Amino acid sequence: MSSADHGQSSSPSKIKIAIVEDHQLTRVGLKLALAHYPEIHIGLECVTGNELINRIALAKEPPVQLVLMDIGLPGLSGVDTAQRIKEEHPQIKVLMLTSKDSDATIAAALSAKCDGYCLKDSPVESLIDAIRSVMKGNIWLEPSIARRVVKVYVDNSSESDKSGSLTQRETEVLRLLVQGLSNQGIADALNISPETVKTHMRKVMEKLSVSDRTQAAVAALKLGLV
Repeated sequence: MSSADHGQSSSPSKIKIAIVEDHQLTRVGLKLALAHYPEIHIGLECVTGNELINRIALAKEPPVQLVLMDIGLPGLSGVDTAQRIKEEHPQIKVLMLTSKDSDATIAAALSAKCDGYCLKDSPVESLIDAIRSVMKGNIWLEPSIARRVVKVYVDNSSESDKSGSLTQRETEVLRLLVQGLSNQGIADALNISPETVKTHMRKVMEKLSVSDRTQAAVAALKLGLV
């Protein structure tokens, strides 16, 4: 599926947005919904994260102010795309719009410095509020997600000193876990065996008093390790 540029000129007061979504029906639905808000101008439509990165790179100046992006993209994931965008164009806002709401996915998106996280079943008005909020420099979280993030911080408030007990290698393993890598991916990145990764993960979970990889990823976010 090819992407389309929108050739009409946009007023300087409009918010120029890129939609990055590989499902055509979702893209069309977003365009129709956003068309009711004159403050918004859709400047780019892309199917993959790589396409977005390439097209921004080809422009003399960033063609959009905000990227509205799915996480589950083919090829480069939405999280990895967001990280690239934030590294190369930190002024561009990135708002995730996804159906994925696992703690690990949320932690990965926030660690990539995404400016907001919305769910696809949210009302259009909520999405517009999110766009307006992040354009003002705020971080936007879906209310249900915000409550979960706060709960994690409160529940783990007594663990703030535990990160100091992690070894350098355990911290490296934890950071790669938050980035979404599997045990094999972590092993490849650190040039160690998957069994060694499992050993490190077991020690990390013991030290952080968590019972699974997802809780470890969320604890890492809370402790500022990512």
